[in-house]
Amino acid sequence: MTSRAMSGRDVPTLFATRALRLFAYGLVSVVLVLHLSAAGYDERRIGALLTLTLLGDTALSFWITTHADRWGRRRMLVVGAALMTLAGAAFTATTSFALLLLAATIGVVSPSGNEVGPFLAVEQAALSQRVPGARRTAAFAWYLLTGAVATALGALCGGALAGALQARGVAPLASYRAVMGCYGLAGVVLAAAFTRLSAEVEAPAVSTAAPRPTLLGLHRSRGTVLRLSALFSVDAFAGGFVVQSFVAWWFHARFGVGPATLGAIFFGANLLAGVSALSAAWIARRIGLVNTMVATHLPSNVLLVLVPLMPTLPLAIAVLLVRFSISQMDVPTRQSYTMAVVDPDERSAAAGVTGIARTVGAALAPLAAGPLYASAALASIPFFVAGGLKIAYDLALWRSFRRVVPAEERADREVRGEGG
Repeated sequence: MTSRAMSGRDVPTLFATRALRLFAYGLVSVVLVLHLSAAGYDERRIGALLTLTLLGDTALSFWITTHADRWGRRRMLVVGAALMTLAGAAFTATTSFALLLLAATIGVVSPSGNEVGPFLAVEQAALSQRVPGARRTAAFAWYLLTGAVATALGALCGGALAGALQARGVAPLASYRAVMGCYGLAGVVLAAAFTRLSAEVEAPAVSTAAPRPTLLGLHRSRGTVLRLSALFSVDAFAGGFVVQSFVAWWFHARFGVGPATLGAIFFGANLLAGVSALSAAWIARRIGLVNTMVATHLPSNVLLVLVPLMPTLPLAIAVLLVRFSISQMDVPTRQSYTMAVVDPDERSAAAGVTGIARTVGAALAPLAAGPLYASAALASIPFFVAGGLKIAYDLALWRSFRRVVPAEERADREVRGEGG
């Protein structure tokens, strides 16, 4: 096959790998805490495992993303997919805490159903390489929608598969192991797909006179990326109190919701989140990327605080769904903004460093959240903590970056006669 034909399928391939990976994350997110509980772990140990998993994943992601632009983006993606396969195999074979921790760490298992690990950073850089800057936010919005739909379907299928197996008399732990086996198989397919990407997704060559990358793989944009990373880590820390696995457990403990119904709830929630992201590009063209991030994120955090205050299951589900319908509109704009304010040969590293900052923030929260969810009297507190911290993040982000405008956004304003 010609190089032109190969490069022409890069964008569809990146969307397909995003869909498959997020489907696998969705499968796991609904049953992960239930799996660990069925394996004999209490909420404190589960919270500790989730925290240690995300912290360990941070080290792996740091190494892969800061080397991907120099060592090869395709190579690093294949390595990540192979590690997913190993994690799926381990979860189907053992209940050892140490082995499950190792498997979840190297296999980038996602407790939330959202992206973890190195894949997103490297794929974002590759996608930015293959689409024009003016279309990047829209491309990222469709990329988010693809993942959200896949996560929703994964959550639906994971809950349905576990529920169907249990209805046929299969023990709960065995039913959850079947779901984890599907996760491992997804890694095999991903590895094969990544080998089909062309050389045009790799980082562009730079002249020998260009600044040498630092330990983080950055040069000119180091200060901007570190400032963004600090803010993003606060947002992720807040989100770590309400990861999808914990919220699923909260619905199960508070209202007695079973795995099949949980799958349906999060199918609807993730679908709404993905569809709403499409309007983010339209809004960003009119008010800017930073303003879009803040204006859509603030009201979603108020709704998050309201979820545990609902007295009945239908009301709690309704508020959760409304919250999801706007909560992810900041994601494609945040990703596009990060890619826009760094040099092209820093994109994997920039996405990786900001992603790692988010992972570290998210990793610390479950350790504190686990004991809170274990107590009926305290189980609502994580929602309040998450909502309050996220609101503080929104305000700090707007104050710090409202005047840092990407070049293509300035050009668009000039075309529309708005000035700088």
